[in-house]
Amino acid sequence: MVRRKGVSLQALALNVVGALLVLAGIGLVATTARSLLNYRAVASLHGGEVIDLGTNSPPSGGQHGAMARVVGTPTVVEAPRDPDFNLRADTPVLVRHVEMFQWREVRVGSGVHYELDWVDHLLDAGHFEEPQGHANPASFPLSGKQFDAGLVRLGGFELGPVLLHAIPGTQRVTPDPGALPANLAASFSRYQDYLVTSARPGDPRLGDVRVSWNEVPLQQLTVVGRIDGDRLVAATDAADGKGYVVQVGDVPVLDIFPDLPVPPEFVLSWRVLAVLLASLGTFVLLATQRDRRDPLLALGLGALVVGIVASVLWLGEDTRTMFGWLALALCGLLLTGWRLRRAR
Repeated sequence: MVRRKGVSLQALALNVVGALLVLAGIGLVATTARSLLNYRAVASLHGGEVIDLGTNSPPSGGQHGAMARVVGTPTVVEAPRDPDFNLRADTPVLVRHVEMFQWREVRVGSGVHYELDWVDHLLDAGHFEEPQGHANPASFPLSGKQFDAGLVRLGGFELGPVLLHAIPGTQRVTPDPGALPANLAASFSRYQDYLVTSARPGDPRLGDVRVSWNEVPLQQLTVVGRIDGDRLVAATDAADGKGYVVQVGDVPVLDIFPDLPVPPEFVLSWRVLAVLLASLGTFVLLATQRDRRDPLLALGLGALVVGIVASVLWLGEDTRTMFGWLALALCGLLLTGWRLRRAR
């Protein structure tokens, strides 16, 4: 009587242990799936899950359409050129600024006074309170312009126009008067970092023009964008309305997107462990039923249970992953059926 009672308690304990192991396997695969789905949901706001390609990584097959993080210093393959002034610079973006020495109206409280200053747009003296004696030229002889490099690469990727224009920073370009075309060389001379039309650059007169250039400096960047062949472009369908990031330095993904949860690590290992836990639990449960110890049958049942649960979790989220779990469940079903037939 005592022995039979001890055997019953042992069987009950094994059943509890087996059930807990099966539940642990199911819980582990569910937790892993939820963590991954949560990470992908937030990542989709910024264009999708980001592949971290690191420093100067070239494109490779199977990455088209994915978001990628690339770190490095851009290389200007086809430098921009200002054709009017024959000025070329090794930069992603070259910007020409044109200013004219003009009268401008300055109001301080109720008082009004006028002073001559460099202004980058035409001031209409007709709108001045006292236009007499403060007339400005009727037009600008030149206009400001932006010149983009024909080709800029970061690692093995060409940067698309949106990413090119998002590169931060600016610095002055020193012009070379010796490179000026003949028609402009007669009018312009260098003064500091400007080309000016002033006869006396230190004492400009009304209507004098000065031209300067700024360039985007070449520096280490972290760029996140969508892979389009061998190009990095903005993800136009991103829910955040931007779909790209360009920052100075080597910036980790979680610093770029602070709202992004920490991505789950060792996903494949956790999935394998989930199947093994469920299989071990099934093995323990089978051992209490007519002393059946069949590791292959337990493996089949574990794969079947975990595969079905995981398929449901991924339903409507990721078709490829869902079918992968369904395939595992089918393999588990086939293995279970084979072992049961052998047992008969």
